Amino acid sequence: MTQHVKIPDYEYTERIQKAAKLVAERGLDILVVNSNEADYANARYFSGFWPLFERAGVAISASGDAALMVGPESTVYAADFGKIDKIFCLMEYRESANPSYPEIKPDTYNDVFKSIGVTGAKLRIGVASFLDTTVVMMEGLRSSFPEAEIVRADDIMVELRTIKSDNELACMREGFRITELATAEVIRQIRPGVTECQMVGIAQRVIYENGAEYEGLPMYIFSEKSTRHAISRSSHRVINKGDIVQLNLSAKVDGYSPAIGLPISMGKLTPERRQSIEFGLKAHEWTQSKLKAGVVASDIAKGFLQFYKDNGYGENYLYGPCHGTGMIEVEAPWMETSSDYILRPNMTFQIDTFFMTNSFGVRWEKGVVIRENGCEPLCSPIGRIHELEF
Repeated sequence: MTQHVKIPDYEYTERIQKAAKLVAERGLDILVVNSNEADYANARYFSGFWPLFERAGVAISASGDAALMVGPESTVYAADFGKIDKIFCLMEYRESANPSYPEIKPDTYNDVFKSIGVTGAKLRIGVASFLDTTVVMMEGLRSSFPEAEIVRADDIMVELRTIKSDNELACMREGFRITELATAEVIRQIRPGVTECQMVGIAQRVIYENGAEYEGLPMYIFSEKSTRHAISRSSHRVINKGDIVQLNLSAKVDGYSPAIGLPISMGKLTPERRQSIEFGLKAHEWTQSKLKAGVVASDIAKGFLQFYKDNGYGENYLYGPCHGTGMIEVEAPWMETSSDYILRPNMTFQIDTFFMTNSFGVRWEKGVVIRENGCEPLCSPIGRIHELEF
């Protein structure tokens, strides 16, 4: 049987206990984290469960007990895939088609809290993944506990997920390994006349053939003017000779979603285009040289912005040099000029260098883990400028 790289069961138990300690330290009675299919990370972090169509949530008491909350169609699925034994069916977690399920008698937040030893009316409830907590979920909490104080607790999840374990790093390295295979195959097969979507299909085939559970992000291959999109999707646009093509590919391994980004040229670059692409690479390499434990994040971000200005590219700047990465390809913390945190060992970042001109854009991107005296790349080096001849 194939042995896939994954998070061991004991680490889910450890995560719950670490969260419970933070819940108690913050004077909370319980922590509720909510997730959806697109951003599953907080619920999956504790439960191993990734919802489909429906939502999912995890409740953790200050004493260290936990329960998984799912929609009506996911109870058997959650029991088979999840790492938490206590599973509850709540209408607040049903799918967006909003079915009534008149024959089902659902559980409530009261049932969930009681099962993990949290009772009383005047509770202090921390809600993390606040942006992924729907109005329906919040109304359900308030209806069940009208006298409770509900506070935002996103900082607990940032603290837990920022520092990666050896098992998490192993999942990320495996994701990068698979992504490198997909990148090489796309470069090998790309030709003038194919579409962006066709090339994405090749990347998808490779990641699944080599052990990925899914795309780590909606993989994209943009060409020419679409490369100016910082966020976008591939289309049926035909790739032509002379185009700049941007690759950003990613393979998900047990929830972890690293990505590799690099530009290629469908032919020889003009001197002007080469100059822009080389500057983006220099900015990327500048960032890598500054990353190490003990550095204040804003100092790197400010230096990165100044690097653009000093080289005459201040108008081409869009965002800071890095963002956190892990279960979601883009996760907290971002590295911005306002970021006051200090880099610590085993923090993981995507060095994400996006550079946009009036006619095209490029992104150089890879993942690193922070070490005491620098940073360790989690994938093979990038930096070769591919000029393909046909």
